[in-house]
Amino acid sequence: MQRYCLALDLIDDRDLIAEYVDFHKNVWPEIQKSLQDSGIQNLEIYHIGDRLFMIIEAGSDFSFEEKAKLDVSNPKVQEWETLMWKFQKALPQAKSGEKWILMEKIFELK
Repeated sequence: MQRYCLALDLIDDRDLIAEYVDFHKNVWPEIQKSLQDSGIQNLEIYHIGDRLFMIIEAGSDFSFEEKAKLDVSNPKVQEWETLMWKFQKALPQAKSGEKWILMEKIFELK
């Protein structure tokens, strides 16, 4: 199993953030299926203020590149992603059009 941690910021507006959280309490079933179909076995999103932190657990065959290909060809995923941009803002490190940024692990207690 592979684990990935990603970060994203939201637009710093209390009402927009509340709406974003509400959407994630009822994620569309097509979005959940697309995540599972890409090889993601578990996904968690944490929130504080306007900052989000996502943990993805996936099988060894998971690939962000393959997931991106699946997402581009899925109209429901494209609809969801367009809707989510209303709430999200790219981190300074993001490339054009990039949302979630993969974080580097710097410590692990074993």
